[in-house]
Amino acid sequence: MEVETSSKDGISADTGSRSRRSSQREHPTPLREASSSTHLAATSQDFEPGFWKPLKPRKFADPAPLGLCAFALTTFVLSLMNIHVLGAHKNSLVIGLAFGYGGIVQLLAGMWEIFIGNTFAATAFSSYGGFWLAYAIINMPGGFGISEVYTNHNDGAIEFNHAIGYFLAGWFIFTTLLLICTYRTTLAFFALFLNIDIVFLLLTIAHFLSHPDGSLPHAWIASSGYFGLAAAFLAWYNALAAIVDDRFVASLSSVL
Repeated sequence: MEVETSSKDGISADTGSRSRRSSQREHPTPLREASSSTHLAATSQDFEPGFWKPLKPRKFADPAPLGLCAFALTTFVLSLMNIHVLGAHKNSLVIGLAFGYGGIVQLLAGMWEIFIGNTFAATAFSSYGGFWLAYAIINMPGGFGISEVYTNHNDGAIEFNHAIGYFLAGWFIFTTLLLICTYRTTLAFFALFLNIDIVFLLLTIAHFLSHPDGSLPHAWIASSGYFGLAAAFLAWYNALAAIVDDRFVASLSSVL
C-alpha cells in the first residue's frame, strides 16, 4: 500500500508541474529583476556604448603665437631698414611681408581669436594685420598710386609725409589704448606694447618733421628702428612662451 501511495503522489506532482508550465505559456509573467550582489541590471549604455559616450570638449590651437610671429618678423625687417643696417633702406621688400605675413596671416590669427572668444587678442591682431595691409597698399609702387597723388605737385612730398603722420598718429592712439589694457599683465607683454607705442610716436614725429625735399630725419627714423627691434624680439619671446608653455618649458608660463 505504501508503494502505491508514493506512486500516486509522484504522478500527481508531475501532473501539477505540467499544468503550471502550461499556464505560464498561456499567461506569461514578466521577468524579475536580478537582486543579488553578483547580477546588475543592464542599461542602454551597455547595448549602445558609442551613442551614450560623453562628448569631450573640442580643443583648438592657440592662434596667438602665429599672430605674434607674423607681427615680429615684419617689424624686424622694417626696423633694420629704418636703421639702414648694411646700407639697406628701401622698403620694397617689406611690402611683400606686409601683404603676406604681417597682413593676411596676422588678420587670420585675429579672426581665429574671435572664434575662441579672446577679445583683446582678436582686436590687436586684426587691427595690426589691417595696419600692415594698409602700409603695403600705400607704399606699393605702381599699384594704387596713392603717393603719386601727392608728389605730382609742388610741396607734395611734404603733404604726403604729413598725411602719413596723421595715419601713424591714429595708430599711436590705438596702441596706447591697448597698452593700458596690458598694465596688469606680465612684464614681457606690457613691454611689447610699450615699445610698439614708442615706435608709432617716433615715426609720427619723423613724418611731421620731414625736410622740404620729402626726406625724413634719419635720427628719428633710426630711433624708431631700435625700438622696433625690441618690439620684434619681445613679440617672438611671448610667442615662444605660448608655444612651449604646456609641453616643454614650464618656467616660461610666467610671462603670459
